Amino acid sequence: MNYQLIKVCGMRHADNIRQVEALGPDWMGLIFWPRSSRYVDRRPDYLPTRARRVGVFVDQPADEIVRIARDYRLDAIQLHGHETPADLCRLRTALDADLGTAPALIKAFSIATADDLERTADYDGTADYLLFDTKTPLAGGSGRQFDWRVLDAYHGTTPFLLSGGIGPDDTGRLAAFHHPRCIGIDLNSRFELEPGLKDVEKLKTFIKKIREL
Repeated sequence: MNYQLIKVCGMRHADNIRQVEALGPDWMGLIFWPRSSRYVDRRPDYLPTRARRVGVFVDQPADEIVRIARDYRLDAIQLHGHETPADLCRLRTALDADLGTAPALIKAFSIATADDLERTADYDGTADYLLFDTKTPLAGGSGRQFDWRVLDAYHGTTPFLLSGGIGPDDTGRLAAFHHPRCIGIDLNSRFELEPGLKDVEKLKTFIKKIREL
């Protein structure tokens, strides 16, 4: 499996952002949901300049998302709550009006069984990307995995990122995973020294291996 895109999420600290960006991830995520242990409560002194900036939100008002997208110059917005296709359309319209060009929209889904994939069809043509994460009480960052085999039931046209507890020992599983719509992986809690602080050496080794798959 050739993973075209590597996203490292849950970044908070300027030096850590700079060090991780030097490893060559394509996207880097900042979480703007106040209930997250990785919440960006103040602007870091350094933000990604080469990697695309992704802002993560959970059921937050459109005007708040637009303001943060403008202030942080986000390239993509990841919606990790109960946002409907209509919500995405309204958000895209608001972003277009404020920024001129809307950032890409990523809709995250919590997955445990194939039944959890049924709602994704409603987002074809509305979301630019989907993200499949492990179903947990909170939105993401649990370090837990779901059974990737259930994704055989995904027959949509929207490309997706694989998320949910991917860790340093998963290169073999990733090499064996195949889906025509999977374009990348999302890395977070299992590469951390503490919430929001990534282990640079672990990421360096892992990203090198993934690029060689």
